[in-house]
Amino acid sequence: MIKVEQISKSFNNLEILNNVSFEIKRGDFVGVMGPSGSGKSTLLYSISQMDSVSGGRILFEGRNLSEMPEVELSEFRLTKMGFVFQNAQMLKNLSIFNNIILPGLIAKKETVHIIRERASKLMKRMEIEGLEERDVREVSGGQLQRASICRAMINNPEILFLDEPTGALNSAATDQVLAILEDLNHEGMTIMTVTHEPRVAAKAKKVLYIQDGQIAACKEFLTVTDHERELDKWLMELTH
Repeated sequence: MIKVEQISKSFNNLEILNNVSFEIKRGDFVGVMGPSGSGKSTLLYSISQMDSVSGGRILFEGRNLSEMPEVELSEFRLTKMGFVFQNAQMLKNLSIFNNIILPGLIAKKETVHIIRERASKLMKRMEIEGLEERDVREVSGGQLQRASICRAMINNPEILFLDEPTGALNSAATDQVLAILEDLNHEGMTIMTVTHEPRVAAKAKKVLYIQDGQIAACKEFLTVTDHERELDKWLMELTH
């Protein structure tokens, strides 16, 4: 689905990514871990082309994203990709429901009725129905993050990118978000998440460990069950 070929990223003569290569298959759940400043988030932003690369190629279903005109690339991100961040990027002047449907209205691929109906179904699935008219400051962090997932899913993306999606959540809210991501992946959604939390990465089928802008190690799990203990052992070996 996505092929990353020797991408590099430099900023102010500082090399952030250095010849990184890997593939994401359709239906994968990829976790990205590593120490602070290792290039984890830069890798995610580069693959999704929210940030340009200094060298290399990112192929999405064979199309070179770095060669796309900006207008076409923006539409591609809007319709093919969904994004969830640590701090929900919601517009404070819109209700929860209107924040969720906004990307659908911008895409203009479907009628308003279909978009609103999908939003209602997503909210019910995420167990936040009844919050439609709430202000973004009137809900809990966990509810807001689930609303962010609804918004990311509104255009039926082919891949979901997440940057520290549980970093600002308590334990209970984290468990709720992880259960949702597991269900989505089991249904075929391709997911890539940057995280520093082993229990988040333990839900992934493949974990990349980034260090000094390079993939220092890659761990693939043969089962789709929770493998936090196996991951902890692997991380311990890498960091000691």
